Amino acid sequence: MTVISKIEQLEALYGFPNDASTVKVADRVTPPYRVLIEKSPFAALATCGPEGLDCSPRGDLAGFVRIHDETTLMMPDRRGNNRVDSLRNIVRDPRVALLFLIPGSGTTLRVNGRAHLSADADLLTSFAMEGKAPRTVIVMKIEELYFQCARAIVRSDLWNPDKRVDPKTLPTPGAILADMSENTVGGEKYDREWPERAAQTLW
Repeated sequence: MTVISKIEQLEALYGFPNDASTVKVADRVTPPYRVLIEKSPFAALATCGPEGLDCSPRGDLAGFVRIHDETTLMMPDRRGNNRVDSLRNIVRDPRVALLFLIPGSGTTLRVNGRAHLSADADLLTSFAMEGKAPRTVIVMKIEELYFQCARAIVRSDLWNPDKRVDPKTLPTPGAILADMSENTVGGEKYDREWPERAAQTLW
């Protein structure tokens, strides 16, 4: 097996990026990039900490990542499983990245920067949904952002409804939990109750 261990080896294989790959990089939210952020209902949040890396799905109504100013983004931390892996990482290492997806579009948006957590009462209230405020807001200072070409989306045929996987062919969360816990957690009851539980705790 040939292991690539030097940048020079990579450059020999891939060459160098063309102008279209470099001129798109900005250090602030430009008008076109504003549109992409405001249209997106989903982003993957990448963080790093002493234990390693973490990538967490974040979804909400389109525009859930607020553009505070041209170099600052704000994202509410909605209810989840309380593992707070991403938040633990941010407290200890501010480096973060976001990858925005827009349903139906091949274009994605990548944002790299540094973040901190805020529990400011007025800020939390401003993100309230159905009377429920998040417990923290992730405040991200942008260092660079740029769109990613559509090849990955095209190759995966991600938005094609004919390519959707039948959920019945996948292991359920309850089945996974039961398997991992020797049937002490999860099971059919977990799956049966989850839709109602999620609906009541969405925000």
